[in-house]
Amino acid sequence: MNFANLLRIAIRALVRNRLRAILTMLGIIIGVASVIAMLALGEGSKRSMREEMSSMGTNMIMVMPNFMRRGGVSLGSSASQALRMTDVTAIRNEASNIAAVSPEVRASGQVIYGNQNTQTTIYGASEEYMDIRKLKIANGRLFTTQEIKSMAKVCLIGQTVVENLFGKDADPVGLSIRIKNIPFQVIGVLEEKGESGMGQDQDDLIVAPYTTVQRRLAAIDYINGIYASAVTEEKSAAAITEIEEILRRTHKLKESDENDFRIMSQSELMATMTSITDIMTYLLGAIAGISLLVGGIGIMNIMFVSVTERTREIGLRMSIGGRGQDILKQFLVESIILSILGGILGIILGYLIAKGAGSLMDSEAYVQSKAVILAFIVCFAIGVFFGWYPARKAANLNPIEALRYE
Repeated sequence: MNFANLLRIAIRALVRNRLRAILTMLGIIIGVASVIAMLALGEGSKRSMREEMSSMGTNMIMVMPNFMRRGGVSLGSSASQALRMTDVTAIRNEASNIAAVSPEVRASGQVIYGNQNTQTTIYGASEEYMDIRKLKIANGRLFTTQEIKSMAKVCLIGQTVVENLFGKDADPVGLSIRIKNIPFQVIGVLEEKGESGMGQDQDDLIVAPYTTVQRRLAAIDYINGIYASAVTEEKSAAAITEIEEILRRTHKLKESDENDFRIMSQSELMATMTSITDIMTYLLGAIAGISLLVGGIGIMNIMFVSVTERTREIGLRMSIGGRGQDILKQFLVESIILSILGGILGIILGYLIAKGAGSLMDSEAYVQSKAVILAFIVCFAIGVFFGWYPARKAANLNPIEALRYE
């Protein structure tokens, strides 16, 4: 029996029991849709995160104090006083693979304007910090070197702080706000950056001269971190090596001593985040794939029922010359059609679910071609695997006993 006849007979048999065929495909449809939607949303999140981190500069390098320990108890990195302005100066003067470097001092506190107030984070930095962190000024100006030296009480504020204190679309440049009851003049407003991939509001911040934050707000003589940018992304590894050598020398660390600082590059963070999102995506996809197994079991169950119902038909076909191989192919084709058709509908449904969920979560969903190809391969494999045993049972029926079957 040629393939065209097998296909025609299989389709006719499925159309005769269309409701049962639809219910059988439902497991495959749900399984494929779940896998496609999970992979699409995971890929969308990964791309969004990579784009966002790339917008911060792929050649950015961060130096943070290492975790302090006292009596075997970790005090956290904030308790460390390992980094100082002399380290920034040494890196600026000696590191040939560094294009820009800036200290960072952090303080949090209440900001007040009139009868409005908000809680935010104040970042103290130098002029180079803006280029390193890819922060742009929408209105106003940046503080000067002289203002840094004189610990001037000037600042730039993010869009969230503007909305909380002054209202939407307000222009606060030139106005005075109070940070921890200390008056600061607003000299600029930062461009809006929106939420990060981790859900953090990147516009809820204030940037001021690091000397001002260090002395007037945080009341410390050390810095919380160092931000630098390598000459190029390719030079990041060489820049990290240079920074480590310089800091180990300035901190007077022996060869046996561990670093009292941590160096991280943006490219390393991107690779780590990509790895984590990949693992989560595949894990969710694997969990969703369990429903494909359930769908396959459903196909096997229905094919067994179909063999039982059509026992007399099988016996009649065999009695007029039908071979067991033809019977096997007939039921196997039915199983594969159910699985492939369910896969196609599942891919369409999964695409629609991914797009809908992406819109609700304000994230883009990407349905990859390899995910669609994989879905087809899996559906074909399920049709063959779960349809083989019932088809084999049908092919091995005794024609005489099949004709006597009631």
